[in-house]
Amino acid sequence: MSDQFFDGNELPLSPAAAVPDVPVRRGAEPPVDPALRARYDQVVQDILARTPEHMPEPTLHRVARVMELMGDPQRAFPMIHLTGTNGKTSTTRIVERILREAGLRTGRFTSPHLHDMRERISLDGEPVGIEAFLAAYEEVMPFVEMVDAESMASQAEQRHVRMTYFEVVVCLAFAAFADAPVDVAVVEVGLGGVWDATSVADGTVAVVTPISLDHTRLLGSTIEEIATEKAGIIKAGAIAVVGVQEPEAMSILTARCEEVSATLQAEGVSFGVLAREVGVGGQQISLRGLAADYPDLFLPLFGEHQAHNAAIAVAAVEAFLGGGEQPLTADVLHAGLAGVTSPGRLEIVRRSPTVIVDAGHNPAGIQALVEAVRESFTFTRLVGVLAVLEDKDAEPMVQALEQVLDHVVVTRTTSPRAIRPARLGELVAEYFGEDRVTVVPDLPDALDVAAALADEGGGVGGAVLATGSVTTAAEVRALLGVTTT
Repeated sequence: MSDQFFDGNELPLSPAAAVPDVPVRRGAEPPVDPALRARYDQVVQDILARTPEHMPEPTLHRVARVMELMGDPQRAFPMIHLTGTNGKTSTTRIVERILREAGLRTGRFTSPHLHDMRERISLDGEPVGIEAFLAAYEEVMPFVEMVDAESMASQAEQRHVRMTYFEVVVCLAFAAFADAPVDVAVVEVGLGGVWDATSVADGTVAVVTPISLDHTRLLGSTIEEIATEKAGIIKAGAIAVVGVQEPEAMSILTARCEEVSATLQAEGVSFGVLAREVGVGGQQISLRGLAADYPDLFLPLFGEHQAHNAAIAVAAVEAFLGGGEQPLTADVLHAGLAGVTSPGRLEIVRRSPTVIVDAGHNPAGIQALVEAVRESFTFTRLVGVLAVLEDKDAEPMVQALEQVLDHVVVTRTTSPRAIRPARLGELVAEYFGEDRVTVVPDLPDALDVAAALADEGGGVGGAVLATGSVTTAAEVRALLGVTTT
């Protein structure tokens, strides 16, 4: 690929000097009144002060109660609901982009965000404006406070009684979508399915991307347990669009569809990827949908996994628009896929040297990243910047990355959950050897060190790959001045 070789003479990568020269979509949001911005910042801090999203409560009662008090805004629009272990966010974005190209007004809910909480709640492909976010907050919070008070009165002995951070954001999203109003909401779960706060709404289409082991502390230690949790988004009468699964997961999902009389549409049986070829800036793919075959589509995302995400997304849109029986028009599909973005997913955020960020944070995600790097890039030297969170299975991630990285700069993000660099460095050295590992405590310095290592010898074709968590991708993007999504 022609865009892999660049002059690497622009070092160091200090935040002030780093100006990305890759195309970056800029939002059209007008300047915001300082008082409004201050109010927004305070609201964000108030939401963040609640129980964090990696500590969810296994109940739908609080969110359902707020929705009831508000008149059930989550029932004001049809919904496509998505779960899985990897690929959820990319698939959600692809679904939403195609629906928007088809002329529908869309709401999109994803998590976590990279830079700004409003990224989670998008209208017509753009993060909800500050005024609309604050309007939703003012509408929702009296009911949240009522439910908080009810919880305090009835569960005074429990440790967590207020609504959690994620529960509140879900309520804001559903209120914003109802107020817009949207023609369809495309909603990604936060975690799991059965007890996820988004499950207070029923999707007419339920999408399940591939399931693997992740969040085992919360979802279960086996594929069967995790699949059982995620199968909860498949509601009565829905069309379930299911990506390729391990046999034990597929068995659970099939049984769930039979239990609730949902129609199962499985990748490899009802739809799938017919052909794909790596191209400059992405890949050329041909897909089999539920209603037709769609040849020669350009997808500006890297990796075989993204082709499968696109196949799942196309089937989901077919299921929503025509019950899986009406083909999509060529114009809509070509334009929709060509306009897809997936920030933080094998995303080139800088040239000279090339810097790529990827939000891979579990073994399956990192393996998909490794395969995509092997297929799509031919860097002469690839240096990793690796920061991983404590609750992740870091060892198989490191083992997979050894296949493509020449050197690793181990560091940490600002997250309090990040593994200490010294400890992570010891693990990395077991697979890379000490001569291929550099430990740098702070991420900004680590990025500069990695860039210098990528440019070592004065040659061209070196690059930096920053990965290990969503936070890693987000903070590297911000350091390089890329904050749009």
